[in-house]
Amino acid sequence: MHSTKSASTSQPKYAIIVAGGSGSRMKSDIPKQFIEVRGVPILLHTLKRFKEADSSIELVLVLPETQFDYWQALLSKHEVLAKEVPHTLVKGGNSRFQSGKNGLAAIGNEGLVAIHDGVRPFVSTTTILESFEVAQQQGTAVVSVPSKDSVRLIDGVANRAIDRSTVRLIQTPQTFQVSVIKKAFETEELSTFTDDASVAEAAGFNIHLIEGSYENIKITTPEDLLWAEILASKIY
Repeated sequence: MHSTKSASTSQPKYAIIVAGGSGSRMKSDIPKQFIEVRGVPILLHTLKRFKEADSSIELVLVLPETQFDYWQALLSKHEVLAKEVPHTLVKGGNSRFQSGKNGLAAIGNEGLVAIHDGVRPFVSTTTILESFEVAQQQGTAVVSVPSKDSVRLIDGVANRAIDRSTVRLIQTPQTFQVSVIKKAFETEELSTFTDDASVAEAAGFNIHLIEGSYENIKITTPEDLLWAEILASKIY
């Protein structure tokens, strides 16, 4: 395994927000990241969380190029909030892997980068800051929570119970030293790359897990929007 400890005490911070949803699972005519929760697009909520955590974080937003005009129209509609979250807009790729790679290409300096789902608007500022701290010390920091449900492993046509205490459900942000994750993304894309941590692991880097929150939901289906309204009412 690669050694990824940093001698630096403080590094520039970046956050790549990846939003490539189409709205199909949400059964929505507009992409899920643009759906409003308490009158504000989900994606703006997400960007705001990172600026609330640390105003020095430089934001990179990765969107499909076909959604650029729609996003600019939303920024104009929510002009006051948009001014609070200045960001670099980057064209997404044909897959999550390619979109992440495009986002990383927009970062020219060394530092720390958190890669986060655009439709996880309720990540806590505490979690964001801890992810940067651990990544600075260890090279990687990936947010996770224990499984509340029983877990079974499918093996061909058979399946078997496994100890759920040995299972973690992975969330975002997934935070890395920029040099670590850029090196990892030099590889060819594999179908097993379901997130950035799997890319870093395949490159030989240790993955350090940190505690997340069950409130850090990924808004994907209509029922998620019901929870989103409740969680937003607690924050705003």
